[in-house]
Amino acid sequence: MGNILTCCVAPNASRKPGRRKGTVEPDYASEIYGAVAGDAGAQAPASQETEEFLMGTRDGCHLHHISDREMPQGAALESNPSDLPSARTIFLNKFQAYVHDQKESTYFNHVSPGQLLRMYSSCSTIFLDDSTLSQPSRRNMVQCVTLAVYYHIKNRDADRSLGIFDERLHPLTREKFPEEYFEYDPEHKCIYRFVAVIFNAVWLPAECAIITLVYLERLLSYAEIDICPTNWRRIVLGAILLACKVWHDEAVWNMDFCRILKDVTLEDMNELERQYLDLLEFNVNVSASVYAKYYFDLRSLADENNMYFVFAPLTKERAQDLEAMSRSCEDKDLCRAAMRRSSSDGNFTGIGLTNAVLS
Repeated sequence: MGNILTCCVAPNASRKPGRRKGTVEPDYASEIYGAVAGDAGAQAPASQETEEFLMGTRDGCHLHHISDREMPQGAALESNPSDLPSARTIFLNKFQAYVHDQKESTYFNHVSPGQLLRMYSSCSTIFLDDSTLSQPSRRNMVQCVTLAVYYHIKNRDADRSLGIFDERLHPLTREKFPEEYFEYDPEHKCIYRFVAVIFNAVWLPAECAIITLVYLERLLSYAEIDICPTNWRRIVLGAILLACKVWHDEAVWNMDFCRILKDVTLEDMNELERQYLDLLEFNVNVSASVYAKYYFDLRSLADENNMYFVFAPLTKERAQDLEAMSRSCEDKDLCRAAMRRSSSDGNFTGIGLTNAVLS
């Protein structure tokens, strides 16, 4: 699902943020502004540490990758859905609590036209969409993830936050907003525009959207904070920043985000990344079972909100295409596993070969 070798900050090395063909680079900053304004101990001696490191190297020990480290110990992990596959996702609990509070309203009592127009499978016909666990629909996943963020904000427990995420202290734009602006919850379309502009500018895959939500819920659990009108943009931005570095095949630097958010400095992006990783206790590993749980819970959330994917009858040709798609993803997973083994063994010659296969 991503390249584990690109989790670095390199302010001096960068590339163009857009990957689509064309000679004119679009003005992403104006779109971002539209999205923002669219909703009213003791330390051992150095010589001893050096000797211990050299002894470990001579004995054949190698440093583990950041994603291989053990999960942090603590009571917060006992039922943390971002770490344990058996724990229920927070956003689905938030949505169900919101529905429970609003069940007496007419909105939840009437039958939605989408439920009447939806196509259902039968004995003779199977209706299926093109989104799979190994290759989700990019647009639909971004919609689902932003909807999950919306219910996080809508049904939050309090307004606990940290200064690094407070947009009043670290604004993403030079435009001044009145204090009353941060008292109102953003609409789903406002959250979607903000995330979609970034995903389109850097051309991130759908998997990064799911990992973004995993990191977001992990942050809320570890740091014991809430996502609210004053901090949701910076919390989401930090999660996207980590997700694309850890899980995306192509390197994305912090300077790329500064090109999209033109009023944000590189120092601010670096500090946001550092504190985000520190609050996550550098636990950026996401198991396949946790990823699958979030994917299917996001589809359940979409179904409950009448956000249906585009269904079409399953023909022989479509079945063959889906099978080929799954086989291609399996081949990529095997290549990434080989690259990971080469990295842990210190065999960097095999890494270039694996990258060549992936491309």
